[in-house]
Amino acid sequence: MALEIERQETHPMSKVERTRARRVLTPAVDIYENNDRIVVTADMPGVDESSIDITLEQDVLTLEGRMPDEERPGFTLAFSELMNGDYRRVFTLATEVERDKISADVKDGVLTLILPKAEPAKARKITVKAR
Repeated sequence: MALEIERQETHPMSKVERTRARRVLTPAVDIYENNDRIVVTADMPGVDESSIDITLEQDVLTLEGRMPDEERPGFTLAFSELMNGDYRRVFTLATEVERDKISADVKDGVLTLILPKAEPAKARKITVKAR
């Protein structure tokens, strides 16, 4: 039995005003975690490293990707199963990460983002002295 998954379209956000009049798609995402890091993979077919923006502001991680408009000179599109648009996904991180060590790469339309976890504040015993 084949599993059919439809791409989800995001709903317009009242606080965000877009400058491009394009459909916004929600990329499918897998998130893996271990003691050292969080790994996020997002399916964004049609994007490359120059068309992806990743921001981490406070604890909000935003992934955005822009698909180029595909035109074939001399042809008119007769049928397409590919849904053109831009990608956007927003997450709230529950774990502190080392912002300076975050890395990302994209290959064949799959974005891989590695978020190293920050060292937790070390507990220390405070010595009390008599006066």
